[in-house]
Amino acid sequence: MARTLIAVADTVFPSLDPARKALARVDPEIKIAEDASVDKILAVAADADALLVTYGQINAEVIAGLNNCKVIGRFGIGIDNIDIPAATKKGITVTYAPVYCLDEVSDHAMALLLSMARKVTYADKLVSGGRWEMPAVTPIFRLKGRTLGLVGLGNIPQALVPKAQAFGIKVIAVDPYCPDEVFKKMGVEKVELDDMLGRSDYVSVHAPLTPETEKMFNAEAFKKMKSTAFLINTARGPLVDIDDLAAALDAGELAGAGLDVLPSEPPDANNPLVGRDDVILTPHTGFYSEDALLDLQTTVASDVAAVLSGEAPKYPVKPR
Repeated sequence: MARTLIAVADTVFPSLDPARKALARVDPEIKIAEDASVDKILAVAADADALLVTYGQINAEVIAGLNNCKVIGRFGIGIDNIDIPAATKKGITVTYAPVYCLDEVSDHAMALLLSMARKVTYADKLVSGGRWEMPAVTPIFRLKGRTLGLVGLGNIPQALVPKAQAFGIKVIAVDPYCPDEVFKKMGVEKVELDDMLGRSDYVSVHAPLTPETEKMFNAEAFKKMKSTAFLINTARGPLVDIDDLAAALDAGELAGAGLDVLPSEPPDANNPLVGRDDVILTPHTGFYSEDALLDLQTTVASDVAAVLSGEAPKYPVKPR
């Protein structure tokens, strides 16, 4: 009996052993693409029963070349690198891992908030350069009584809410799709975007990347923020216009930014945010912990195995 062919478009994992273990019941033969180009993906995936992907672009061209694929499993939360309508039209189920790194990303967002609010990284840089002086890091404001504005109130920001509230920070949020009961249960005030921008001392972005949300944080948005406010983005890089952000920082329209994601990763040589004292950049590590990587592989591979076994997946992507 032929083994089940599982193609892997790209991988960032040191080992795929957790995925292999979760796929064991379908007797998998795993083939990994040499790189994430269309030709190399199709070289291993054209006749595969399933396709696993992390960052590779599974566009309409790739999907058109899948002759036997029943399910695409995305190692991650976002699905903007997969053409969902094309997959749906071809009858391919898409699964993902919407809850695998809630603790990690919400912790990272809180860490960026605290580092900026207390100017930890900037102060460290000063001390390392031989400057031991308080005036250089002023002003710093008390956390208690400040306001955190959330763009989105899905799983990750819901995990962030109690962490911020533990510091005495008031939380407000914009999310037209989140039920009012969730706002009430979490003690979060529901507001409109402009209101949130004007009231927040910290703005943390947790929106999906869509044509409507791309560059939603632009010159116009920054002009509505407090000059003492900080922007945090642990979601998707293209949600923020980095040129507009640099200009807003130069103009004193906001105090700083902490970004774990950028429109182009790694940053281009001409990225205007690299090397700034008022910006903290981390290399897209918000999702990471050893525990999260294990959860991620197991969650996605288990759903792929379920689909291949004729069962319903736990985390299917809803067709658009």
